[in-house]
Order: sequence, then C-alpha cells, then structure tokens
Amino acid sequence: MAHLDETSWHQGGKRAWLWVAVTSWVTVFLVRLSRGGQVARELLGEDFRGILVTDRYSAYNWYPVRWRQVCWSHLLRDFEAIRDREGPSAEIGQALLGQAHQMFVWWHRVREGTLARSTFRSSMTPLRREVERLLEAGSQCGVAKTEGTCREMLKRREALWTFVQVEGVEPTNNTAERSIRPGVQWRKGSFGTQSEDGSRFVEHMMTVVATLKQQKRNVLAYLIAAHEAALRGDTAPSLLPENDQESQAAA
Repeated sequence: MAHLDETSWHQGGKRAWLWVAVTSWVTVFLVRLSRGGQVARELLGEDFRGILVTDRYSAYNWYPVRWRQVCWSHLLRDFEAIRDREGPSAEIGQALLGQAHQMFVWWHRVREGTLARSTFRSSMTPLRREVERLLEAGSQCGVAKTEGTCREMLKRREALWTFVQVEGVEPTNNTAERSIRPGVQWRKGSFGTQSEDGSRFVEHMMTVVATLKQQKRNVLAYLIAAHEAALRGDTAPSLLPENDQESQAAA
C-alpha cells in the first residue's frame, strides 16, 4: 500500500511540486516541475501492485480504480462545498455529510476495537447505497458545480469503499499529508530551491530523515555512515530495514 500526495514548490524561479510516497517501510520525496501523472508513476515504479491512497486529483486516475482508496477527509470538504451552494445542492450536501459522519463514528470504533469489522462491513452496505444514491441525485440536481463533482465521484465510486473490504487500508490520506508537512515548512522558510541540484538535495535529505524516523533508526548515525562510505568509495548503507535487506539478499 502507498499513500501519495503533492504540494507546491519553487525551483529556480519556476513553479514546481514536491511529491511524497509513503509505504510501510520507506517515505520517498521527489521535486519535479510537473504535477502530472507521470511523476506518480515514477514514484510508484512500474511493478507497483498495491492499494494506492490519494485524494481525487486527476494525476492518479491512470491507476486501476479497484486498487485505489480516495481520501474521505477530502470528500468531507467536497460535501461541505455541495452543502454551501443554493437550491437542491444544499440538501444533498447536508445528507452526504450526515452519512460521512456516521461512517467515521463506526470507523473509529473499529480502530478502537469496540466494533467488529464484520459488523462494520454489514452496516456499511446500506450506507454505501445511500451515499451513491445521493451522488446520483447530485449529478442531476441543476447546480453545475455540484453535478460535476458528483459525476467525478461516481466515475470512481469503487475507490470510495476499498477500506471497508481490505483490512489495513485507511479511509483518509492523512499519512501522506503528515509526511509532506516538513516540506511545506522548508518551502516557506527557504522559498524552495534555486537549481536541480538543490532539489535533489531536498529530495534525498527528506527521504533519508523521514524513512529513518519511520523505522526508528538514528538519523545522525546513518548520515555519518553514509559519509564514511562515500570517502572510502563504498556503497551507502541501505535505507531498507534489516529484515527486508535479508529477504532481498536471499531472493
């Protein structure tokens, strides 16, 4: 499973984007001048076959919908925007928010261990039907922006519910959003980078720090070992955890 997100950046006076991919063991950053789907492909690699958790941004639409989970935190914001419009959109948005809030109540209980996953799945069946019914109504409610939003959600309706069926999948993309915040702070403090070399430094350092913290490894010890390896002309120590390195060596 991978969580992906992107945020604005600046490189040499040009608009760029900082991308992040978070998996179970590593967190990888890229700075690119593009916000297109080819960067997401670059991050994931051609062999990725897991669940992809993202927001509704179109750069991720190339990935099979049956292996995606769309972030419900972003859906809540969409539902609020639908509610805040005039006419029938307001009623539909309010109803969607009610269903979403009920889902989160159940989900929090699942995470706390006070609601069995089997019970959660059963309870979600009518809720899913109602949400999709409301989206269908919104897609023809006469309010242009609401119709467009609802149609886009319906195109990828399967990706709204992956977390219900697949254990370990979260309904939000908070993992990637938390991971990219240090990059936002870096951009605000330094106004981005002035060159491609500067962007590579940002990518590498953020990847190293985030990954080692994720694995509860010592960042300073790793950097010292990496510099010593460079002075000897050796390969830098791996960012993969030891058990994963052993598995790859055995293969």
